[in-house]
Amino acid sequence: MLWLLGAGVLLEAFYLRMHSLYYLKNHAIAFIELALAAGVVYLIALYGIERTRSSRTATILLIFAAIAFRAPLWPMQPTLSDDLQRYRWDGKVQAHGLNPYSTVPKDPRMAALWDKYYEVMPAREMPSIYPPASQWVFRATWKLFPGPTAFKVPFAAADVLALLLLAWMFRKEPDRNFRVAVYAWNPLVIVEFAGSGHNDALAILGIVCGLALVKNWKVLANAPIALAAMAKAFPALLIPVWIRKAGWPEKRAGWWAAAVAGGTMLAVLAPYWDALGMFHANMTYYEATWKNYNASLYTVIDWLAGGKARIAPLVGIGACWGLSLWLAWKRVEPARAAYLLIGTILAFSANGYSWYFTWIVPMLCFYPNPAWLLLTVLQFLSYNVLIGYGILGVFKFDPFLQALVYGPFYALLVGSFFYGRWKRKVNAS
Repeated sequence: MLWLLGAGVLLEAFYLRMHSLYYLKNHAIAFIELALAAGVVYLIALYGIERTRSSRTATILLIFAAIAFRAPLWPMQPTLSDDLQRYRWDGKVQAHGLNPYSTVPKDPRMAALWDKYYEVMPAREMPSIYPPASQWVFRATWKLFPGPTAFKVPFAAADVLALLLLAWMFRKEPDRNFRVAVYAWNPLVIVEFAGSGHNDALAILGIVCGLALVKNWKVLANAPIALAAMAKAFPALLIPVWIRKAGWPEKRAGWWAAAVAGGTMLAVLAPYWDALGMFHANMTYYEATWKNYNASLYTVIDWLAGGKARIAPLVGIGACWGLSLWLAWKRVEPARAAYLLIGTILAFSANGYSWYFTWIVPMLCFYPNPAWLLLTVLQFLSYNVLIGYGILGVFKFDPFLQALVYGPFYALLVGSFFYGRWKRKVNAS
């Protein structure tokens, strides 16, 4: 208990210090130092929690501390990322009866909707690329919490709900405190959702809901997974796994599962149907324009291919969908499949923005991996891009710091794999 209290007090001090800086974008170096320090304490805390008996009191304290860590960041205006301002724009556009997939913010005809946050809004030259479920949330949030900070409410709430749902899922496990702390105390999760309000929390909540339901409600479990895919595209690769888990194509339940997934997606898509062609064009433009930002294997493949267009993304798409279909065919357990798939998506992604790596954290509750845990902490180094951006207006990731982020991760990942094989071989003999 003392171990838990000590680590919690120290972590809370770091988040309170972040709150005192407030405009984190202007204090990028101090923020990175604080975030890395919080990451080190987090990793040490996990080591201690894993070796401490999980009592009911300790579980309550752990969850209370997790919410306390988030509290200083909730009222802060998001400055590490401007994505929330684009969410607000999409919600505002819909409130005025317009389709976010067919309207361009910088169009002079949209001038009446511009406010003081227009200048910091990303991608003003193109329509929205956020999937329909996120657009539903943007539209509702604009009506209820239109402010530049209050707009974080649904995403911060989704994060806390995912935390509580994980705690419920692991309630009978002897090591539940460790498993819950992996997500609940993770500094990257706390900063990206409580601080920056990224909509990735919606997809994470959908995946966690799908995992909570899939054991006993295999058909119904496809609804939250489909909603997750409609909030952020990457969970779409999980749908084949969930459908196969329900028994497709042999069992009637499998066909019902496919119908639930398809019906959920169509229902969410319906209000935006007329502009879906534009959505495809928007995504094509985005993929051609924004790429190789803090990526890992994508960067290596692109370099080996001599920068030839489409080779790196095609390799990544093939690897991810190939793995998805193979895992589905083998009927691999959904949690294991989600862990492997999300890890593969992140490795081959054309961009490696820090908040993308929150996707893997819930899966680490099921399959703790030192390399991935370390990477969620090292990702804070990628915020060095804000230093040059703030001074010179140049958004360029430092290759040396990229190597510091991914080098230790891949070394530990590969090393752990071969060590595990060697250990199994020794035990077998």
